[in-house]
Parts: sequence; C-alpha cells; structure tokens
Amino acid sequence: MATTFERSARTAYPARRLKLVRDNGRDALLVQTWAKSASNKSAAMGGRMPGEFEGDLAGAVFWGADLSGARFRDVNLTDVRISHAWLVDVEIDALVDRVVINGVDVTGYVNERDPWYPLRAMLRPSNPDDMRATWVALEGEWAKTFAMAKALPESKLHESVDDEWSFVQTLRHLVFAMDKWVVVPILGERFHPTGLPNTGSLDFPWPGLDGDLAPSASDALEVRTDRATRFRACLESVAASDFNRPIEVLENGTHPLQECIYTVFEEEFWHNRYARRDLAVLLAES
Repeated sequence: MATTFERSARTAYPARRLKLVRDNGRDALLVQTWAKSASNKSAAMGGRMPGEFEGDLAGAVFWGADLSGARFRDVNLTDVRISHAWLVDVEIDALVDRVVINGVDVTGYVNERDPWYPLRAMLRPSNPDDMRATWVALEGEWAKTFAMAKALPESKLHESVDDEWSFVQTLRHLVFAMDKWVVVPILGERFHPTGLPNTGSLDFPWPGLDGDLAPSASDALEVRTDRATRFRACLESVAASDFNRPIEVLENGTHPLQECIYTVFEEEFWHNRYARRDLAVLLAES
C-alpha cells in the first residue's frame, strides 16, 4: 500500500520526522516530533517547519506537496515518476541511468559531460573483478588530488574551507571509514588511533581512537596509504561467494560484506570530490 503525503502551503506545521514502517504487512506511518532548533528554523521558513524523512518511503505518493527548498541526500530514486511539477533552479548530483525529462532522454547528454563518469557508475560493482577495477579507478583519482595537496604548504592542509573538514581531517575520516567497515569487522584488526568519525558518530565509544591526536599531513597520509593497501589486499581475496556473508559493523549492525565494500567506495568517491573542491579554493588563494 502506498502512503500519500499531502501538505498545504498555507498551514503551519511543527517539525516532524516521518518514518514508514511495516506493521503486519500493512504500511503504517510513524510520526515523531522533531523539535531541535524549531523556533529558529520556523522563523526562517516564515512560520512553516520542514520535515525530516527517514527510512523506507518506497512507493510513497507526494500529492500537492510543497517540496520547494527540499534537500535529498543518500536517497534511492529508482523508478520515481514526477508529473504536474515545477523543476525550477534544481541541482542534481547523482548517478544518472535513464532519466527522461518531458519525453527527452537526457542520460547520454549528462553522462558525456560529467567529469566523474564513468567512475560514478562503478561504485556498486556486481562481481569481484569489477570491485578491483573500481578501486584502481578511485586510486587513480586520488593520485590527482594528492598532487594538488602537495602543491600547498602544511598549514593550508589543516585549513577549513566554508567550515568543512580540512584535507588532513578528510584523510583521517577515510582511515576511520575503512577501519569501521573493512579493517576491523572483515580483517579482524584494530582501529587506528588517528581515525576521525563523522560528526554524528563522535559520541559512540569507538575502541582505540584518540581524539586528541593532531597528526601532520604526512602522518595522516601515511596511515591512509596503509589502510588503502590493506583494503586492496582484501579485494584481491574477495570471492563472489563472500558477498552475502553477514558482517557485524560497530554502531551500524549487521550488513552483507558486499555492502561494507560499497560503503567504502562511496566514502572514497564523495570525500575525494569534496577534498578536490576545497583544495582548488586553497590553491587559488595561494
């Protein structure tokens, strides 16, 4: 059963987090009030509060809904159909595979001009050989980013751009991500102390991390290189029969081995892009 979301643009609502859950085979809607920073956000929206939608919304129907200014991140929009809609000042950064707008298939036009294609389409490979090819491609892109970083003085590599992570912090986070999803649960090794969790996971009791460390750029890169080597070795030994093996991941629970590797690919892809974007700003300033 599809769930329909309707919202009048003229009605003021409290902030809500909506989760679609399954209840004895029927769709149920769990609505939780989300009050964090409510008054400030409400004022910014002219008295209206945006909602936060998480979880399984597959098959949901948005009818007459005002989604202007909405942000979609880490979402699966496969088989989505949009009609009677306004697409004005819309920016999309995503894997594009058969996208038709007003009867025109724009897939080829977009991908031919996307500097991150075909790598963008390689992040969820279906066999071990393609997994290894994805990592080779990712390392090739990182080599270009490292070359940019080497053109900057040490101080710049610790500098934030627009309150984002510095280049060194990005390297530390990638160490953490690889440890969390592969090195610890699959290879059975320990977290490296220099790892930096994402903001939402800072309060989790990660074993072995040292939040007081302040590594140099060369030290952070050395650890990142070591983790990349271990990850490459892991991929060399992975077989298709391993893909569905359950892996217990701290904080996130049980996931198939294949999904753990996909997560590392995603982290490496997106943080490379963020790092290269910010390094370009720092180089322009130098």
